[in-house]
Amino acid sequence: MQNIKKQAIEELANLMKTHQLSEIEYEENGTRIRVVAKREGPIPPVTPPVEPAVAPVLTTPAEPSLNKPAKTENNLVSPMVGIVYLSKAPNEPPFVKVGDFVKEGDTVCLIEAMKTFNPIKATKSGKISAVLVESGSPVEYNQPLFTLE
Repeated sequence: MQNIKKQAIEELANLMKTHQLSEIEYEENGTRIRVVAKREGPIPPVTPPVEPAVAPVLTTPAEPSLNKPAKTENNLVSPMVGIVYLSKAPNEPPFVKVGDFVKEGDTVCLIEAMKTFNPIKATKSGKISAVLVESGSPVEYNQPLFTLE
């Protein structure tokens, strides 16, 4: 067992040198090995970050972004943060597309959050008039996904 640990430590040290790492950790069957590179010379002092001076900036109200549609009652919005997928798999057709009619409760997309794929259901019935996101893109809570007519 001791030879295995010594060999593992040597392999980890070689990986550190090869990839210029300052530390590396490995765990297997309840045994954890952590290797930290030896520092050369004294440890440099930590200096606090300097905050830049803030000058007031006069701006005019921003116009609504073309990429971020305004939230309306006709939008189906994301109930969570995650990655949106418009189909079950890359080679599958999308759940819905422009022109499709959806009923309340129909699955319109999936959102992956914490490695779990969550089906997103239509919160009302209507015709899909716009798809506002791209498959595989990150979405925020309450971000519009689809517009209904």
